Amino acid sequence: MIIINNQYRLASRPKGLPKDSNWEYTNESVRELNDGELLIKILYISVDPAMRGWVNEGKSYIPPVEIGEVMRALGVGCIIASKNTNFNTGEYVSGTFGVQEYFISKGAMITKIDPQKAPLPLYLSTLGMPGMTAYFGLLEVGKPQAGDTVVISSAAGAVGAVVGQIAKIKGWRVVGIAGGKEKCQYIVNELGFDVAIDYTAGDIIDALREHCANGINVYFDNVGGDILDAVLTQIAIGARIVICGAISQYNNPDKIKGPANYLSLLVNRASMQGFVVFDFAFHYGVAIREIAGWITAGKLKSREDIVVGLETFPETFLKLFNGENFGKLILQLSES
Repeated sequence: MIIINNQYRLASRPKGLPKDSNWEYTNESVRELNDGELLIKILYISVDPAMRGWVNEGKSYIPPVEIGEVMRALGVGCIIASKNTNFNTGEYVSGTFGVQEYFISKGAMITKIDPQKAPLPLYLSTLGMPGMTAYFGLLEVGKPQAGDTVVISSAAGAVGAVVGQIAKIKGWRVVGIAGGKEKCQYIVNELGFDVAIDYTAGDIIDALREHCANGINVYFDNVGGDILDAVLTQIAIGARIVICGAISQYNNPDKIKGPANYLSLLVNRASMQGFVVFDFAFHYGVAIREIAGWITAGKLKSREDIVVGLETFPETFLKLFNGENFGKLILQLSES
């Protein structure tokens, strides 16, 4: 039987916000498997802010997607054919499969997952890269201490929501920054944050001054730009700033805006550290077990924003940058 694989390939590098013309929708027949290979039918594709950086040229923590290549993306799927003795037909796996319907693997860098233990989308959200990013970024980089105030930008997003919940589980005070009344109500009423600051509804420095009167001890930054600058004015002595992302700058067609208030790091003897979650890959198992335990105990909630249809990828990707998505953005393939 001939299987047709529909794909999105990078047609050109975006300048500013990605456009439809930056992508090429292609298809090809899936070839026969060689010994040691397996064929995965992709069921869900993760749509992440990091993908915007992956299509840029230049030095980064991972090589850029080349022009003409299938767009890189994490995903989960089901093995529908196997010539690899370590993987059986019918098993579910996660890995970097790309924005396409099928993926041929030699079995390296993929992980078996169990849909009986958790819904498949969770392996791309709280039990996947966002959850790992939140766990290690907060606990290993931010290193909060008793009595600390933790502030998180993009607090209703896939990473920020988990950071805040872990911080509350550990007993720290949590202030979330989010855009809009609905998201702010969600992180307080549903996720248990102590305070929500709506950056669209007033002066953020005034709000930080009001709600962080004793200073900010840990800031988990997903946004960069003006919000990072505002937070720097309110940090406490010895504060730790975790640079996870800077989504406000990813589509900046001009020079990236750096922090103008960086001298606050000097005055307050504070630190600012970037990190990449892959650096903690050998310890993922520890994080997954602890996060899964919190979910089972009802201490940690996960929210997914699922859009159906591979063909929606270009417009779905843009939801990350206009504030539309609510929770972890995931693409569900039409025939899942």
